[in-house]
Amino acid sequence: MKNIKWIFVFYSIAAVASMSAIGIAVAMRSTPIALLAILALILIMGNGFKTKKRMREQGTL
Repeated sequence: MKNIKWIFVFYSIAAVASMSAIGIAVAMRSTPIALLAILALILIMGNGFKTKKRMREQGTL
């Protein structure tokens, strides 16, 4: 195994937490919390992909 990119570990844990929050919000029947969790998931995933692209272009990935 090569060096761990800790930023991607953070992004993946945050994305899983957002997905879990969506499930909890659905169980609670709370639309606002579900919408916030979906928005958070989109932002986290988008930032993760942008970071990966930037690192790949810089040759640090």
